Amino acid sequence: MTKFFLAPDVNFEILSNMAKHDPDLSLLFHALSDPTRRAMLTRLASGPARVTDLAEPTGLKLPTVMRHLSVLEEAGFITTAKDGRIRTCAIVPEAMEPVRTWIDEQRAIWEARLDRLDAFVMNVMKENGE
Repeated sequence: MTKFFLAPDVNFEILSNMAKHDPDLSLLFHALSDPTRRAMLTRLASGPARVTDLAEPTGLKLPTVMRHLSVLEEAGFITTAKDGRIRTCAIVPEAMEPVRTWIDEQRAIWEARLDRLDAFVMNVMKENGE
């Protein structure tokens, strides 16, 4: 019987992928981990908005909304500008690129693993006459 290794280089592959990423990737994922912040980003994807407009659908108090916006701004997902008493937020689309790159790399790793699993299963079925 032929032996197949589904993930012969798992530990090295994972460690090398982790090492080559910017440590700010954790900051980006932290910012995306909250549903309120994701909803705010979704709203901002259609254009700039005032803080009060972002706060209204959440039902949250303004200080809480400001903390969420601060997390998004620290991660680089948004910029804010103040004009008098009005603070406007805008999305920074290119800030999502490191997240997209990481996800694409993980997808490639898992697709390769699943391809190896498929080859293994097909080989076992062939050997068993199925």
